[in-house]
Amino acid sequence: MPPARAKPAASAAAFALSMLAASGAHAQTPSPLAEWQYSVGIPLEKMYQPNVPDWQIRLGMGATLAPRYDGSERYRPLLGPTVDIRYKDLFFLSTGEGVGVNVAQGRNWRVGIAGTYDLGRRGHDDPEHLNGLGNINPAPEVKLFGEYVVSDQFPLVLRGDVRRNIGGSNGWIGDLGAYMPLPGSNKQFFWFAGPTLTFADSKYMNSWFGVNQNQSMQSGYPQYGASAGLKSVGFGVSMVWFFQKHWFVTADGAVEQLVGSAQHSPIVQKATNAVVDLSFAYQF
Repeated sequence: MPPARAKPAASAAAFALSMLAASGAHAQTPSPLAEWQYSVGIPLEKMYQPNVPDWQIRLGMGATLAPRYDGSERYRPLLGPTVDIRYKDLFFLSTGEGVGVNVAQGRNWRVGIAGTYDLGRRGHDDPEHLNGLGNINPAPEVKLFGEYVVSDQFPLVLRGDVRRNIGGSNGWIGDLGAYMPLPGSNKQFFWFAGPTLTFADSKYMNSWFGVNQNQSMQSGYPQYGASAGLKSVGFGVSMVWFFQKHWFVTADGAVEQLVGSAQHSPIVQKATNAVVDLSFAYQF
């Protein structure tokens, strides 16, 4: 994107896509959907539309087709509401980003804390491959995150987060990601794309990809220890179309490649997973 065209394209995209932070119909959980896609466009809003209203409310319905669990070869649909409510660039309640507060912010950055929810993994999600492994129970998460926009002439958004499961895997997981508005964006249609890296500690990795002695005896899988480090690499695309003044459609797609000890786990049926997400919403 030439520098002279970067600002107009980003301005249109930020103005519209910042109206949608709830990407998908489910809480944040292990998924090929990039973590930045849950709040795509939000940090660009202040760069190009600084006078936003105190209250921003978007409500809708969404559907997602995603793997049954990390490394699954089987997919399942998820259907539910999408909610995104924000107050004065301070507090937010979002289907994807969670319930949180921006504890510090500037024109081109923000740092915050939020509570999200991990749906876990149940044996009945795929009895053929998960039998004997036990469940990873659903659990709340605490998330710390930060975002930074390079400049209005070069609107590359850098995002990082770290999350801690309270229950479930009882582990730490974090993401590094980046995305930019793409050429062809206008006031009615706009899109973004970018990569992501996901890291996790050994407790998280072994909950999802390890096989202990007891699990090995019950499942037939060989014992396996998963190590801390890079869990996956991915790439995502998010698109939004305002087909009327207040009504819009958003579509997300992402691909995730498990790497390292996650990729080589005997539990993993398919190391490359994808997700697609479609939602309809109304902006008040």
